[in-house]
Amino acid sequence: MSIAEQPSRRSVLAAAVAAAVVTGAGPAAADTAAETGTGTGTDEAGAGQATARLVDNRAWTTYTEWRSGTARGTQAVAGARPGLVLATPAGTVDYTDPHTGTTATWEYATWTSAPHALSVPATEVIASWNADTPAGTWIQVELRGTYSDGAETPWYVLGRWAAGDQDIRRTSVDDQSDGRSSIWTDTFAIDDASTGLRLTAYRLRLTLYRRPGTKATPTVWRLGAMGSDVPDRFTVPASTPGLTRELGVPRYSQEIHKGQYPEYDNGGEAWCSPTSSQMIVEYWGARLSEEQTSWVDPAFADPQVCHAARYTFDYQYAGCGNWPFNAAYAATFRGLQGVVTRLHSLTDLETLIEAGIPAITSQSFRADELTGAGYGTSGHLMTVIGFTADGDVIANDPASPSNEAVRRIYRRREWENIWLRTKRYNTSGKVVSGTGGVCYLYFPAHPTPRQRRVLAAVGVR
Repeated sequence: MSIAEQPSRRSVLAAAVAAAVVTGAGPAAADTAAETGTGTGTDEAGAGQATARLVDNRAWTTYTEWRSGTARGTQAVAGARPGLVLATPAGTVDYTDPHTGTTATWEYATWTSAPHALSVPATEVIASWNADTPAGTWIQVELRGTYSDGAETPWYVLGRWAAGDQDIRRTSVDDQSDGRSSIWTDTFAIDDASTGLRLTAYRLRLTLYRRPGTKATPTVWRLGAMGSDVPDRFTVPASTPGLTRELGVPRYSQEIHKGQYPEYDNGGEAWCSPTSSQMIVEYWGARLSEEQTSWVDPAFADPQVCHAARYTFDYQYAGCGNWPFNAAYAATFRGLQGVVTRLHSLTDLETLIEAGIPAITSQSFRADELTGAGYGTSGHLMTVIGFTADGDVIANDPASPSNEAVRRIYRRREWENIWLRTKRYNTSGKVVSGTGGVCYLYFPAHPTPRQRRVLAAVGVR
């Protein structure tokens, strides 16, 4: 996030889409990440029903589901965490990394899901994946959709990803469009939703790569996508507080990293997304080893935040705010899953907090719209950790001058509106897009029954 309210790379793209949307469109993706909604906190069924009106989530995670797709050289594996691996290569391909200029030959195999019919014909789709990519391996995720008039999209690349950066540079792919829909960094979006065109179904395709002659393989544990159709709105109805609770989430400031490792989007000033991700990763008990952070200058505090920035960095977007890349980073820690979804209300968020699950949300606002923030932004991530007795939002805001200053309390009505709206006025009085409830959720690979019920209530399995 940039403290000054200047257009970010992603918000410029979002504004381009929003300009074409007169009515009924969800926003394009905003600068760096995630959002939620409005409510009372304890009605799990109600939260799930509210989300279902706007959002469709589908994920492939079980052995049966991995076996249900069309495999060319991939194989489903059972066990405590079922997944998909490269078994017998379907062939080889040369890939020239656009960010290094290096051309290498890779063995590959593919898996394609059956078509998934969206319960909510969508203006946007965002994928998530959780995978292990040992040295010498990487994956590609693609989507092909069916429009409401029966025509199909091309195969769109949603990400070329590796946990590390020694083999390829993880990257989104620009300039993908068929004149009716486009890929904006990590988000599929209908170009002009006012026409009524929607995406009614999609297939996902995984391609697993490895260096020829090795037995190494990626393992993909989770693949899914969130489709949504959020209506245009400058305001949302006020919710009724329903929960008082605060979770003990570690506090990290992005600001103390200002100027560090400028090759990763100008250093800590823009690291709201990985800083927030690292907070929740550590909340769940995951830790980086000294060996993993040994590359960080020992003079820098909190080397794990530098590490998170490096390993969420999207070399095409030139930033650390790629939503699926952050969720995938969280899932590189043993025992964690990560997804990108869209929540309907603060009720959904209270439901999660009540079950001990914090969330990462994305806001964009003028300095006068969020009391106590002290800045305006075209896109910024915070970690929501609880609610006060008055229903106000307790957030770990990484845009703080120190770790000690990270915990903030923001007024409920202000916060829910800047987070859930899809339209807003910037400091110049121009109409620009808002983020409309997108959210990162990180949770155990094996949730408790209670956690499983609560996640299902907000549409996540």
